[in-house]
Amino acid sequence: MTPTHSWMTLSLGVLMIMTASCAVSRPVSAVAPPRLMLPPEAEARCGLARLPPQATAADLEAAYVRRGAQVAACDAARQLAVDTLRDERALIDVWMECIGRQKMPANSVKNAAHRC
Repeated sequence: MTPTHSWMTLSLGVLMIMTASCAVSRPVSAVAPPRLMLPPEAEARCGLARLPPQATAADLEAAYVRRGAQVAACDAARQLAVDTLRDERALIDVWMECIGRQKMPANSVKNAAHRC
């Protein structure tokens, strides 16, 4: 009769547990989540008009109007960045939902806009 070592029985049990745990885990997705490109307007710095050293009342009025337009343009660029970020997060949420169901094809970035 051959002697059995307790470590052999233990290692067989560990091997069975490891195999079973790998069988139920989902495969790692090789597909990256969708990313949107931020428009250049959203990344540009906002410029503000400055008064010349010897400013007159006309210079003050012109700078006031120019600054108002620049603030409005800057706010529009900021809103564009916020909208892009929200859209990207919505795409990633859809992508995560689809990956969870394992129904998304390999070329999923262009197909992520629709529900699975």
